[in-house]
Amino acid sequence: MSFTKIRSPIAGIIGISTAQLGDLVGPGSTNSAALATVSQVDPIRAYVPLSEQDYMRFATQTRSNEPPPTLELILANGSHHSKAGKFYVADRQVDATTGTIKVATLFPNPGNILRPGQFARIRAKLRVKRDALLVPQRAVTELQGGYQIAVVKPDNSVDIRSVKPAERVNSLWVIDEGLSPGDRVVTEGVQKVRQGMTVTPINAPVDTRPSASAQPGR
Repeated sequence: MSFTKIRSPIAGIIGISTAQLGDLVGPGSTNSAALATVSQVDPIRAYVPLSEQDYMRFATQTRSNEPPPTLELILANGSHHSKAGKFYVADRQVDATTGTIKVATLFPNPGNILRPGQFARIRAKLRVKRDALLVPQRAVTELQGGYQIAVVKPDNSVDIRSVKPAERVNSLWVIDEGLSPGDRVVTEGVQKVRQGMTVTPINAPVDTRPSASAQPGR
């Protein structure tokens, strides 16, 4: 009877067994494949592709004397995982076709709530940029590799300015150069405005909800 008891060498969660009670299993039998799959899910790994720029910034911070950034896991239903994660390991090379590198992160998973194959998003605070100017992403227009914003001057005339955008924060875009505090930007009808034309501005609410361009992880 002792030969009929099979124990997993690792602790974790087990999938549905491919064999049933009474089946003959072993080398040469019809059920010689894996009886079941066991996965260690506490902590669970989450994989995310990072651009070369983000990876270099992330790697520089983790190797400096600064505290490592904490990671936040946002699940497919929009809820936030209760435990913060940490960086685990990066792949050995950058994917030349996408310009990204795969990074593995670890998240505590008490109760084995998270399962392999789930979709999630990972968010990390890599640095703090003080007194940053943010505008809605729809206010920024890309033209031949450059970026422009239509600014409404005090006399309600339009001034088309070249700007230098930086990081994206939810539905907003950080502008490093080209804007000053207090500038009013055009967010609706951007394609219709022209340099020097006069407009009648109406204040519009700013949408700060997460955008669909957030990096996914799996």
